[in-house]
Amino acid sequence: MSTSTTRRLPAWSTGFGAQVIAGLIIGLILGLVARSMDAGLPDGEHGWLSDILTWGGNTYVQLLKLMIPPLIFAAVVTSVANLRKVANAAKLAVSTLVWFAITAFFSVLTGIGVGLIMQPGSNTGVDASAAAEPTTQGSWLGFINSVVPSNILGLGASANASGVALNFNVLQLLVISLAIGIAAVKAGKAAEPFLGFTESFLKVVQIILWWIIRLAPIGTAALIGKAVSTYGWEALGSLGTFVLAIYVGLAIVIGVIYPIVLKLNGIPVLGFFRRVWPVTSLGFVTRSSMGVMPVNQRIVEERMGVPREYASFAIPLGATSKMDGCAAVYPAVAAIFVAQFYGIDMGITEYLLIIIVSVLGSAATAGTTGATVMLTLVLSTLGLPLAGVGLLLATEPIIDMGRTAVNVTGQALVAAVVAKRAGILDEETWDAGEEGALAPLDAESEEAAVRS
Repeated sequence: MSTSTTRRLPAWSTGFGAQVIAGLIIGLILGLVARSMDAGLPDGEHGWLSDILTWGGNTYVQLLKLMIPPLIFAAVVTSVANLRKVANAAKLAVSTLVWFAITAFFSVLTGIGVGLIMQPGSNTGVDASAAAEPTTQGSWLGFINSVVPSNILGLGASANASGVALNFNVLQLLVISLAIGIAAVKAGKAAEPFLGFTESFLKVVQIILWWIIRLAPIGTAALIGKAVSTYGWEALGSLGTFVLAIYVGLAIVIGVIYPIVLKLNGIPVLGFFRRVWPVTSLGFVTRSSMGVMPVNQRIVEERMGVPREYASFAIPLGATSKMDGCAAVYPAVAAIFVAQFYGIDMGITEYLLIIIVSVLGSAATAGTTGATVMLTLVLSTLGLPLAGVGLLLATEPIIDMGRTAVNVTGQALVAAVVAKRAGILDEETWDAGEEGALAPLDAESEEAAVRS
């Protein structure tokens, strides 16, 4: 009698993270091919491969964003009801905001340090004629306006060349969902059918989200291919030192500050980054914290062991107001660049203002959050020329990739750290997440996955 053994590939080589890496590599190759095909065409025209990559990338991001409103509503309402079982819910909320501020503080210090050492504004050949004031600016009053819901769905509309585009304000949707959840709890027994429906609806949303997440390797390939074929290296030009300074600052945050925070809180550094890799890579290629939010929430729940009741609060909040890349490193380096470019000396008071505005500013620009809007808030507070914003717009697509990757990684980090410190991190789920593969959402899909 003989026995045969089937050699299986290591789990890490077939897991979700490995598939995303494969998507990145394939996308890079396709992007280079598409760029070479576009080289012989007239300006403004693109070949068929570029068009396919653009369509694929835009479609995937659109699918992710499609699930954000129902996910936030169902998850937050259900979580508010379930938070009745958690004795320290208020403490969790406060701890989340505190850790948002702590990591933002050290991130902006990093940005200031890098800006002062590398002197990006003094080592540039950018033409002063490129200076131009932005069309939108950040304001502290804008935060208050963005919190107050304008309608029950948190919807907004804007006119463009193609017509009227609908959009949603995540912060307003979060506020609305919290209010409905609290009201349902106060209603008691009469609201039980509503809460039961919401919980069932959440299960349906999560299964649809699972289908979309499984398309991530394809979406990643399309998005990185689109970026390579569209931007290339021409956008760097005379601003290469500035771009390098931004990426050095981002690398220090994600490679030094975050590991220190994890180590001090007893969370394995390599284990965290293996689990969060799909979130980081998707943030890099999509350039959208909102688009990555559903994936981020799924990862922290099912691979890190953060309770759903807490994750559905922390991740949506982080997606609107936790931005170490866009609201800390970038405005610090960019403000120093503008000051150096115009020959304006800054003292300790100005640097302290950069720290204060950067720590608080991401919340103050929530709802209209964007790195450019955040930068205008910093520049106006410091009294620096707003026209300096126009000097940096050419590099926006290139540096926005790195900024968003750091943003979404920091959002997952805070959720894991707060859960660990509160003693609610599920160690069994954390250990199971070591394999690197996302689990299906129900028993039926799990059996299908095993059969395949």
